[in-house]
Amino acid sequence: MGSTGAKRPGGRTAVVVGAGIGGLTAAVALRQVGFDVEVFERAPELRAAGFGLSVMSNATAALATVDIDLGLEKRGRVMETYHVKDHKGRLIREFPFPEITRRIGVPCVCISRADLLAALLDAAADIPVTLNAAAERFEVVGDRARVHFTDGRRAEADLLVGADGFNSAIRRQLTGPGETVRDSGYIAWLGITEYSHPRFAPGSVVHLWGDGMRFGLVDIGRGRLYWWGTKNMPYAESSTWSGGKAGVLDAYSGWPDEVREAIRVTPPADLLTLNTRDRPFLRPWGTGPVTLLGDAAHPMLTSLGQGSAMAMEDAAVLARHVQHAPDVAGGLRSYEAARYDRTRMIVEATRSISEFEQSQGPLRRRFRDAYFRLMPHRTLVGKLEPALTFPGAGAVPGAGAVPGAGAVPGAGSPGAGPLPGAGGRAGR
Repeated sequence: MGSTGAKRPGGRTAVVVGAGIGGLTAAVALRQVGFDVEVFERAPELRAAGFGLSVMSNATAALATVDIDLGLEKRGRVMETYHVKDHKGRLIREFPFPEITRRIGVPCVCISRADLLAALLDAAADIPVTLNAAAERFEVVGDRARVHFTDGRRAEADLLVGADGFNSAIRRQLTGPGETVRDSGYIAWLGITEYSHPRFAPGSVVHLWGDGMRFGLVDIGRGRLYWWGTKNMPYAESSTWSGGKAGVLDAYSGWPDEVREAIRVTPPADLLTLNTRDRPFLRPWGTGPVTLLGDAAHPMLTSLGQGSAMAMEDAAVLARHVQHAPDVAGGLRSYEAARYDRTRMIVEATRSISEFEQSQGPLRRRFRDAYFRLMPHRTLVGKLEPALTFPGAGAVPGAGAVPGAGAVPGAGSPGAGPLPGAGGRAGR
């Protein structure tokens, strides 16, 4: 079958493999800095699974550096309060996310994945997206990249971005077969539903912690709730779990009514069961005119709510580094170097806090709750702020250092440093 992506005279081209959050953001960001972009997606349609996420302030600030405004406040709900409680509904701590984001000047927006993808598709309306295109392998031809698809098609460009998720074909070629997968040690349930409860205020995020279990309630706007639950479970059991809605309700027997009501009112078809996994941190992310982005580069667990934000940061930094680079490969290596430390910190912090928040047994559970309850306010702010502050693109070839949007003077290095949790672990 034929090839696409012929180079226009004087223009630079990019192929993005994957039309998820990271891939679409990368496509828009690269277009913003002058690339002709094509996106290829293995799925037969662009349809988001039924769950939500938080677009943290650092992601929005990163996009601003390449003049992208998705208007997410109109599609989701700005986070106004963030409370952590125990499994009986007793307050452990109010987390100062809104305080930090007000000072930074960029909000955190809670939104459904479908609404976020819709915003990205609107921004990418003039970018070709080819469906049913599963990448199989790539090759470097001179200073260009050629990607081959399973149906015989191929595409060629000056730049190839592997944004094809956890099971990335581009990453697999870089690492070789048999790369390690790390299970989280717990099962996750997710749902979206229309919801109202007297103990759940609009604009709220509420996390409840139990014995080897958690539950989250997140307002995503327009009367809708995104909720998630986790329960410690070995992979052999979680990978075959089929308890359905009744099984989830049974798992949260005795928990507060606002938790059980969220499960009760969720249509069974809108409840997802997941095994959450990550991989050991990878370095390098690319070769020649090829690089990785988002989950393809640094898959992480969900306990920081930073997966989508890191992909968006990647996209903005990538665009800035190739914008003025005299050669694409040099710009890509510069992008990767600028992202390694921050993404490694977030990946490791996310796994650490997952283990800490999933504490099981009375002593571990009491220590976890007391750790957060007794932490001085200034200390907690200092631990949260680095993740929420976009550190900038770093030293950009041909452009010098590019500051982050909304950087907070005196906040220290936004790209590193401990986050809430035991021994410098992170808070969700």
